[in-house]
Amino acid sequence: MQPFSIYLVDDHKLFREGLGMLLSSMPIVSEIVEASSGEEFLEMLENQKPGLVFMDISMPGIDGIESTRRALEIYPDLKIIALSMFADEDYYTRMINAGAKGFILKNSGIQDVEECIKNVVAGHNYFSPEILASILSNITKKNKPEKTGELSEREIEVLYRICQGLSNQEIADLLRISKRTVDKHRENLLEKTNSKNTAGLVMFAIRNGIADV
Repeated sequence: MQPFSIYLVDDHKLFREGLGMLLSSMPIVSEIVEASSGEEFLEMLENQKPGLVFMDISMPGIDGIESTRRALEIYPDLKIIALSMFADEDYYTRMINAGAKGFILKNSGIQDVEECIKNVVAGHNYFSPEILASILSNITKKNKPEKTGELSEREIEVLYRICQGLSNQEIADLLRISKRTVDKHRENLLEKTNSKNTAGLVMFAIRNGIADV
């Protein structure tokens, strides 16, 4: 894997510098670029595309959710990891819906940060253990699943495999169906669950007990 740049977008200088020092020691990191606001980050995108972005959610002015949305309009394949102090479901649901590929808490250990980077760069999604625990605890508070009754058995099976991080081709090979069929199932899943991306599907599956953590 070629080394890549990481942008740190956070309005707290001390946090940026601390995380930057940890990340700069990783062989896969070629450069650390800091932005103190969403506005500054979006201006930087006019000149260079980052390899990966750590985005604080709660910032003055343009917050992390809107910054993520605007950044992905410029670079649809940009990989963004959300940062927050709290395991608040509204925060990470809105951030994931905006297009973030991962979500970790600011008090996470460096091992969790490295695991998050590895998964997101590989094209998977990542939620810190605390986030997953919060999701699971909220499952028990719901009276009934959201829309699982609208999903066919095959769609649920495909969704489960998506949560395992399998690509459409890998799912097709495993289920012995065509990749085009899997593509169609994924499209239907996005529509039926009102999800914007794979991360949204994973969130839906976890909340409804389709995927184990």
